[in-house]
Amino acid sequence: MPFLELDTSLPAERLPPGLALTLCNAAADILGKPADRVSVTVRSGLPMVLSGSAEPCAQLMVSSIGVVGTAEQNQRHSARFFDVLTAQLGLGPERIIIRFFPLEPWQIGKNRTVMTFL
Repeated sequence: MPFLELDTSLPAERLPPGLALTLCNAAADILGKPADRVSVTVRSGLPMVLSGSAEPCAQLMVSSIGVVGTAEQNQRHSARFFDVLTAQLGLGPERIIIRFFPLEPWQIGKNRTVMTFL
């Protein structure tokens, strides 16, 4: 059950239509999970500073069970997510940062229980 949270200083009107769905489908492909299990949040127009600069930027947080737990996995994921983000946001890779968070099934609640029991 992957979760993506995209924070960006870009105003909403500079984001492509359907960006959340595009990220959902990309995450499903990149992480090898079904799209109906992916959760995406996009927050725009945020005051942000990256590398000491307030120029437009973005930060993607990716958390999931079992697929973001090693440097090797995340190196592959990072390259593919950067391809999507640079194309969709029109930002250079130096203005984007990605953070990966491995999750355990007991850390995600769904249908009145946790993923451990589903």
